[in-house]
Parts: sequence; structure tokens; C-alpha cells
Amino acid sequence: MLSLGCAKNQVDSERLASALAAWGYELVETVEEAGVAIINTCGFIRPAAEESIRAILQMEELKAKGKLERIGVVGCLLNRYGQDLRKELPAVDFWAEAEDWGTLGEKLGQTASYCREGRMALPGSLPWTRYLKIAEGCDNRCSYCTIPSIRGGVRSLPPEFLAREAGELARQGAREICLVAQDLTAWGVDLFGKRSLNRLLGELESAVPEGTWLRLLYLHPSGIDDALIERVLSSSRILRYLDVPIQHADPGVLRSMNREIPPGRLREIFGKIREADPDFALRTTVMVGHPGEDEAAFGNLLDFIASVQFDRLGAFEFSPEEGTPSASLRNKVPGKVKKRRMDRLMRLQEEISLERQGRFEGRSLEVLVESVEPGEDLALGRSYREAPEVDGLVEIRGGGALQPGCFVTVTVKEALEHDLVAEVQSDGV
Repeated sequence: MLSLGCAKNQVDSERLASALAAWGYELVETVEEAGVAIINTCGFIRPAAEESIRAILQMEELKAKGKLERIGVVGCLLNRYGQDLRKELPAVDFWAEAEDWGTLGEKLGQTASYCREGRMALPGSLPWTRYLKIAEGCDNRCSYCTIPSIRGGVRSLPPEFLAREAGELARQGAREICLVAQDLTAWGVDLFGKRSLNRLLGELESAVPEGTWLRLLYLHPSGIDDALIERVLSSSRILRYLDVPIQHADPGVLRSMNREIPPGRLREIFGKIREADPDFALRTTVMVGHPGEDEAAFGNLLDFIASVQFDRLGAFEFSPEEGTPSASLRNKVPGKVKKRRMDRLMRLQEEISLERQGRFEGRSLEVLVESVEPGEDLALGRSYREAPEVDGLVEIRGGGALQPGCFVTVTVKEALEHDLVAEVQSDGV
């Protein structure tokens, strides 16, 4: 199984893997070992869709050479392109839209019904870091985004189900559980008639053992209130790390994006968090080059980034996605201008990141060890400040005897723009 796209897709793939195992299939690590290849695709933006198509074509080539018996294509790409995709890829043997694993089982000749319960880590993935998808779909209707058309509106998973799954992930060895959804703060609106993330966090804190990290990813800023901030600050399990994509900080651009949260409110949210804890780790995502973004609007974004001082920042250039309102807007920003603005933004963020990193030189941090290189007496891991895959790492010198998946206390010796260099202070547990 090839799982492409985001962490939410990885959760879908783990559910499918569990179902396949129940149906008698064995999941193998390489395509060379496989008789059937399943690609769980991403169709969110054009580059992701192109990556999915390339993967399917590679599988078709292997099938043509007799190295694969069957190919299955599942997930978001089919949700988005439907029948057109089926016509263009006739060598694919079976299809299923995202999470429609019951239909997939029928196409594989299975008579047992699909059960949502059960997750199996994919071969090659890190068992001590797992993702918990608490909801699917989105109601925010940002003007540039395809998610509502691909995945539909918000559908929250029940709290008792999520508590059981979090407990099971911990029993399987997870030391860190990352909560994901298109917007974590929207959880519960369809179940209880209001945003209820605080309620869920209480359930999850009780469901996992002390010492388990709970990390919150993808929070729409409009859903962050004082109660949520206080919950995070007072918890012994929820990390002091929030991923809050702002997308922009100019009022006109935010209106055009259909994200009408005033920049003043954004400053208030982040200011309150940093006032409570100056070391709190803040991550955001921004877009440059949305139609209508002039130099003054881009300057407002730079000023906002410089003011808030995000620890981590991801940025991407606007890409017009078919069927979205933003794709038909006038006042498009030329490609060269987008690239130039992206370079300016990232240079600014590198300076900010290095300054934020420097706060930790000479200080202690608890680190979750991800990999070890005994020959170099070196280990790599992450502290509360680094989310998996998207942020930096902590390089642990003298860590060759540590075990992957353990927690270790380190002393930070050097701060780099994205990574930290540290030494072991105490044995891993």
C-alpha cells in the first residue's frame, strides 16, 4: 500500500490496512513483494494530484511487465475526479472513494462487512508516533480550497470511539498521539450543536497514560478561545504546541479568502498564549500570491509574521484549483512575483526561527527519540517544539545507545535555524 498526502490520509490507510489483514491479506513493505498494489491518493492541490497520477502510472507499468497482478486506486483523487479518472486509467482493477472500504472489500470478493474499529501501523512507519483523526470534512469554505467538495462537510467521530482508539494506540506503543482534522476546533458542531474540542480533550487525557504526548495540529484561528488556551496550558499531556494556519494577515486578502478573522484578533490569540508562556511553540501556514495581494498587503503579512514570531512557518504559493472561487478571481499575481515574495518571507522566517531556537541553548528538553546511529554515537528526535515530518529535529550527540521510541532529557548545546544540537543528560525511558 502506498499512502500519499496528509496525515489524515495515513489514518485512512491504517484503517484499510487493518481491514485487509482481517480479510486475509498480508501487507508487505515493497512493491517487489506484492501481488496487489493499492494507492491511497491525494487530490487536494494540483501537485498532490500529479504525484498520485505518477504513482498509478508506475504501478500500471509494473502490471504490464507481469510484476503485479492487480492495482487498486482509492481516496481523494477519485472523490475529486470520479469518472474521468476511471476512463483515463483503464489498467486499474478496482476503485474506492475515501473511507469507502466496505465497497473496496466487496470488489475484493469479501463477504464480511467492514468494521471501522481497528488500526494497523503501515510497514516502515514509526509506531511511537501515531495520528488520531477526530473529524472529516470542513464547513469553513475558504475560497481557494477544494476540501469541502472532496470530503464534504464536518463529520465528527464520537468521543467514546476516539477515546477507545487513543487508548488502543497507546497500548500499541504510541508515545505521541497527534490529533488531526481539517479543523480540530470544529469538532462536535454536528454532534452537540457547538464547537466542543475542550470536551474531547478531557476524554482523551483520561484515555491515555501519563507521559503520553497529545499534539494538536490544524486549528482554525476562529475556533480558538480562552477556554481552549487554558486547557492546553493546564494539561500535563497536551503539548504546548499549536498549529494554527492563518493563511494571511491582510484584511482585504483574508476577506477574499473567505477567512474574515480580523488580524487584531489573531494578534490577541497569539499574544495571550505567549504572555502565558514565552516558550510556547507556535506553528502557522501562510499563502503568498492570492489574487488581489498587492505589495501593501504582502507587507502587512511580513509585519504580522515579524510581530508574532512564529517558531515554525510553512508557506506555499497560490495555485488556482479548478472549481474554487479563487480560481476565477481577477488581479492575479504573476509567478515571478509570487516566487520573489516567497523568498522574502522565508528569509524573514529563518531569522525568526534562529532567534526562537536560540532561546533554548544551555537549557534542558525532553526528547522523543526517533532513530539511532550507533556507529556515530548519534540519535535524532523531537521535543514538544517539533511536530513529525514538518518541523526540525534534535540531534542528540552521545545518543548511540538510546532506544528509538524512548524519552530522554537532553541539554541543548547549539541552535540552528531549524534543528537543535544537544547532548544526553539522562538515560532514556
